[in-house]
Amino acid sequence: MKLLLDFLPILIFFGVYKVTGDLIIATAVLIPVTIVQVAVTYWLTKKVEKMALATLALVVILGGATVVLNDGWFIMWKPTVVNGLFALAFLGSHFIGDKPLVERILGHALTLPKAKWVGLSWAWIAFFVFSGIINLVVAYTFSEAVWVNFKLFGMLGLTFAFLIAQGLWISRHATETDESDRGAS
Repeated sequence: MKLLLDFLPILIFFGVYKVTGDLIIATAVLIPVTIVQVAVTYWLTKKVEKMALATLALVVILGGATVVLNDGWFIMWKPTVVNGLFALAFLGSHFIGDKPLVERILGHALTLPKAKWVGLSWAWIAFFVFSGIINLVVAYTFSEAVWVNFKLFGMLGLTFAFLIAQGLWISRHATETDESDRGAS
């Protein structure tokens, strides 16, 4: 359910674009759908992740600029800005606190040596930077319609491929942390 809710705004954006062929209309629909998505997430879970709020803010700001100025480039930059924020958050975690962000997220479920957590964090940083750059390459090199397809299928495909590669890497280097291990620490 959460996965569907997370992807609902981009699916609706994609569908509206495919029906209308108009990036401005698709963006005008994306803004309230994203607001509703965040509100429903909060209603169901009584919390909203910080990055979901950051994404909402960017949809409202860049999407609003897209609609008000009738210029699709603002919304086309949103994936790059979001990926840049993720990269900065992961990078910043190397300097704030004693664990990289990826370890804070996954550390309850796996055990890795410190050097492996750092390496995994750098892989995430590189992925986010690459995703942001490839978004701009597609946006500036290809047609708007190709970018819309890439936004849904290309970015999703890249993310799944990265997650599979990360899962395979983790499976070779990690040991599971069970409840008794956590209680002992």
